[in-house]
Formats: sequence, C-alpha cells, structure tokens
Amino acid sequence: MNPVPTAEHGTPAKPRLTTSAMIASIASEGQRTQPAPFGHALIEAGKRDPRIVGLTADLAKYTDLHIFAREYPERFVQMGMAEQLLMAAAGGMAKEGFIPFATTYAVFATRRAYDFIHQVIAEENLNVKICAALPGLTTGYGPSHQATEDLALMRAIPNMTVIDPCDALETSQCVAAIARHEGPVYMRLSRGRVPLVLDDYDGQFEIGKARLLRDGKDVLVISSGLMTMRALEVADKLAQDRIEVAVLHVATIKPLDVDTIVAQCRRAGRLVVVAENHSVVGGLGEAIALALLHARVQPELRHVALPDAFLDAGALPTLHDRYRISLEAMAADVRAWLG
Repeated sequence: MNPVPTAEHGTPAKPRLTTSAMIASIASEGQRTQPAPFGHALIEAGKRDPRIVGLTADLAKYTDLHIFAREYPERFVQMGMAEQLLMAAAGGMAKEGFIPFATTYAVFATRRAYDFIHQVIAEENLNVKICAALPGLTTGYGPSHQATEDLALMRAIPNMTVIDPCDALETSQCVAAIARHEGPVYMRLSRGRVPLVLDDYDGQFEIGKARLLRDGKDVLVISSGLMTMRALEVADKLAQDRIEVAVLHVATIKPLDVDTIVAQCRRAGRLVVVAENHSVVGGLGEAIALALLHARVQPELRHVALPDAFLDAGALPTLHDRYRISLEAMAADVRAWLG
C-alpha cells in the first residue's frame, strides 16, 4: 500500500487530482456520444472516392485517422513528426489528382506549418483537407497545445474554407461535404467519443450555410463548434426562468453566411451573444461584428470567447469555468447581460 502523502509539517496532504488532459472528453457526464466519427466517416468517403488518401504527422491514433489506415493501408501515409513536410506532401499529392486528408493537432497545423499551407496549398488552390484536432480549449496541456488562434490564422488565408463542426453527427456530414468540395479546407476536429447533439434537430450541414436550431425572443446566441452544444444547454437552463434563447449555429466560419446572420440580428429586442471556443481576436465574433457593421445593423452585442492571453494548464472543467465557456458561467453571464 502506498503511504498517505503528507504536507511539509506532517499533516495529511490532499491527494492530487489527475486528468488525461491531452485527450480529455468534452462530453458532459451521461451525454450521448459516438466513437471516432471522423475516422468512420472518412472510410465511407473513401469507399465513394478512391482518390481520397490519409496523411498524418505521427498522430493517427490521436486524430482517429488510424481507423481509416486499418481499412485502407495502401492509402495511408505516415509522415512522422514533420508537419511542414506533411503539408508539402499533401499539396504534391493533390497536384497528382488525389484528395489528401491531412491530420495533426491544430497548433501544429496552424502555427508550425502555416507558411507551407499558405504557399504550397492555398496559393495554388489545391484540393487538400486539413483536419486538426484539439482546437481551442479542448486540452489542458497549456499554450503549447491549445489552439486558441487557429481560426484567425486560417481565416486570413485566401482560398481557404474554414469549418468548426458542433458534434459527432456534423463531423461525419462535414467529412462527406469537404470531400466533394473543390479547394483547400481547414476543419476543426474532435476525436475519441464525441458528443451527439444535432440529431435532435432537423437539417444537414452545408458549406457556407448557418442553421437556426431553435428560436427565442429574448436572446440570440450565434455559435460554432462545441459552443453550439453549450448554447443549447444554456437555452434549456434559461428556459426554466422563462428566458427564451434562440441558437444560430454557424459551422462555416469562412465563407460566412452573412445574409442569415444579418437577418437574425435585425430582429428587434434581442440580446445577441456570439459564442466561440477561440480567442476574442480574429474569430467568429470579429467576423460577425464586421458583417453587422457593413450591414448597418447594431444589436446589443456581447461576446463569449477565450481571452487574448496564454491560457493555463489543468483539467478541462476547471479551465472552462475559469475562462467562462462552461454551462454555468455562460448562463450566469447571459443573465447578467439581460439585467
């Protein structure tokens, strides 16, 4: 038996709490999930189109690309820990008529390999799909692995389509859609057991289209990625206080569905909240603010996002509370903004 840990003066110390911070699940306790939606969807896309190939930089298991690799070993390439080479090779394969799906962590794709994506892939408008895991605050490993500025970086690249799916269902739909789409795509990727949310709502993912998931007269939340899951949870919670919350899901960050967003924001009397798992700088919030400015629409606008800072390491629930993107924190902030 291990001895009880003690503090400096001999009193019992509190046991250390541990977490698998790198691959921690974003699902709530008891929430429905699906395993590895990206990997299984890519197999289905590969059945339909033999041009699809998978590449990764030593992270097949941690992006769920290993599932595709088992099914199609002859269409899988392991590049090793060389993200710049990964993107250059994906561009070369696209020039030869393949449809490469290149996977790695979002920090490595957008920060380490940025110039290769910009010059090799985007400038020539090559048909490469970059699927990047651990976006935003979905790992507790600190700034080296928290891709809190990936949307800002990818939005700035010409020709690049940028997608932030909500859940397992939409991830599967996105894989099929981007496989058909001609041109470079950056897609945020959740791995492992991914929450299942949108099967309760009608509609199908379409590149460049926002979806109104629920309506409400008091608040409009415009969100992407896991924050759409959070917005729906907030809507249910605030409904207990007779506060009606509409949720507009914007899975495509670029090109932005400006018409739908502006039309929803024109409705008088609603607080508008943009919610994103990304820095306050350069993401969905700034894109929407600029679109509303151009349209001369001026709702009362608030922003739920990560701060312009290097974030702490730790367990995800603690970090989500600290940075105000948890259910309880977001619900409390919306109540306060309503006055």
